Amino acid sequence: MDTSESAVIPAPGVVEGLDHWRSLAIKQQPQWPDTAAAAAVSRELQSVPPLVFAGEVDLLRERLARVASGKAFLLQGGDCAETFQGATADNIRNRVKTILQMAVVLTYGASMPIVKMGRMAGQFAKPRSSDDETRDGVTLPAYRGDIVNGYDFTEESRTPNPARMLQGYHTAASTLNLIRAFTQGGFADLRMVHSWNRGFAENPANARYEGLAKEIDRAIRFMEAAGADFDELKRVEFYASHEGLLMDYERPLTRIDSRTGTPYVTSGHFLWIGERTREIDGAHVDFFSRVRNPIGVKVGPSMTPDALEALIDKLDPAREPGRLTLITRMGATAIRDALPPLLDATKSLEVQPVWVTDPMHGNGITTSTGYKTRRFDDVVDEVQGFFEAHRLIGTHPGGVHVELTGDDVTECLGGSQQIDELGLENKYESLCDPRLNHQQSLELAFLVAEELTKP
Repeated sequence: MDTSESAVIPAPGVVEGLDHWRSLAIKQQPQWPDTAAAAAVSRELQSVPPLVFAGEVDLLRERLARVASGKAFLLQGGDCAETFQGATADNIRNRVKTILQMAVVLTYGASMPIVKMGRMAGQFAKPRSSDDETRDGVTLPAYRGDIVNGYDFTEESRTPNPARMLQGYHTAASTLNLIRAFTQGGFADLRMVHSWNRGFAENPANARYEGLAKEIDRAIRFMEAAGADFDELKRVEFYASHEGLLMDYERPLTRIDSRTGTPYVTSGHFLWIGERTREIDGAHVDFFSRVRNPIGVKVGPSMTPDALEALIDKLDPAREPGRLTLITRMGATAIRDALPPLLDATKSLEVQPVWVTDPMHGNGITTSTGYKTRRFDDVVDEVQGFFEAHRLIGTHPGGVHVELTGDDVTECLGGSQQIDELGLENKYESLCDPRLNHQQSLELAFLVAEELTKP
């Protein structure tokens, strides 16, 4: 869609300045067939309780400021696209468990705190390369994520339905409730999480990581012997993030904080702007420039230093530590050439963003059998290129952003399980992009830990 008038619904309670985005070009929005129903959903979303709170958002911004200064590291992971059906207790637990396991390894490797963030409780909308999809001569709207329409290729399923935004809100609320229970109720106990990793490293296929696992084991035993307060290590901070894409969902869930009079998007702690919606004069950049949440921007190989400077000036004019995260998605073959000039440019702009690598989105391939996939070796290579670029320029590699699941799916090629093209057929479940499975995610964590220990 090219104009905001045709893509988003009218909204009551327009706030001067905050709603300037409505006058700008906007992309990747659904065309609601019933605008009156969409407006009614918008009004209801304006009245529901916030999913996250301003104080939590402020705390995350402080944590990210530490990442930007080189005193912490960010781990961000989760589904490429959450589904309503997939928001089960087991699936949520397994994703949280995987991120916690990765975080223990990274904490040891980095010798610094790990900020833990899930692509969870809101990653329901997906950008698409085309508004429509055609199969066997039948053309229907593209699947834009469960918050917009269904995946089944039928007219009823693919017709955008604004009631799905309410279902998205309630699914996010229940997901956040369970995440808080897992991360505050003892499930995140450091000793238990490490015991899971020890089992991973003892697998002969993962023998190269056994040494690091034993080092972590010795460190934990030392902490116990020294009288460390493990009650304090049973709870962890865990933040929710998603791409801020669907404006008919994000804007109604924006609240003006009573303490400061400033707007916070309460659909998640951290929102990012994707490659397809980061136009400097577009609606998404304008809207997210005006809210207090920490904001991320996806940065691909086409990004130039001048374009990056314009985005920084728009999204972080005050040069506030923790405000802006730049998520690079270059591809393994491009990152060593494309990233250093951008890192070098930011050094002269008096800005200290959080630099994070997304090694997934630049490495997509399609097999001869039609599966969208990624090679684990390419993912690792891009991560290594990310660290090499930062060592070259003298900047801080701040984190990793990974599409992953806690389940034993077969969606990405390679890894210690040696998944091949035929193996993809065993358990390929993603509705959009392929994810690292549980084993591949842990393997990546050990490899990143090795990078973090290099001088």
